[in-house]
Amino acid sequence: MMMGKKTLAAGVLGASAVLGAWAVLSRHGPVGNKAVPEPANAVELYRYMGRWYEQFRYEASFERDMDEVTADYSLEEDGRVKVVNRGRRGGEAGRWKESVGTAKVVDAATHAKLKVSFFGPFYGDYWVLDHGDGYEWSIVSEPSGRYLWVLTRVATPSSETLQDLEGRVKALGYDWSLVRKTQQ
Repeated sequence: MMMGKKTLAAGVLGASAVLGAWAVLSRHGPVGNKAVPEPANAVELYRYMGRWYEQFRYEASFERDMDEVTADYSLEEDGRVKVVNRGRRGGEAGRWKESVGTAKVVDAATHAKLKVSFFGPFYGDYWVLDHGDGYEWSIVSEPSGRYLWVLTRVATPSSETLQDLEGRVKALGYDWSLVRKTQQ
């Protein structure tokens, strides 16, 4: 079967795009938890919506050296969640970076497991492992144990809250030595 030049070029470009996306998605840090637990609580999506401030995380290539990180979630009419992540590199004079994505619930029973995409058809796991009764904090990860985010509703929570969250992260099996504190 003969392939036309346009078909061949499209195939090469398509393969290049897939390989390029794979290279971005496959870059990840060390495993910080070899036994990621299942989410502890169900999530009421409408209560999870709004602004969250990142307090701690495992450093990832797509977020390296970022501070003042926020995540804004809004529920779309079709049930998906719009995700807007924002942060700054280089202190007060640094550049802001914003990423807009979409998440979809994959665990209809608890709404605690979602898939999120910032790269078209490529989705990654987003598990809400635990959250406060009043949705004042949230611990987020995914099944590989390579990613971790600790979020709060206020930019600068009390030291007691931060200590409590550190204890919760450790109790979930995460290696605290891999955690980076996000400056607000």
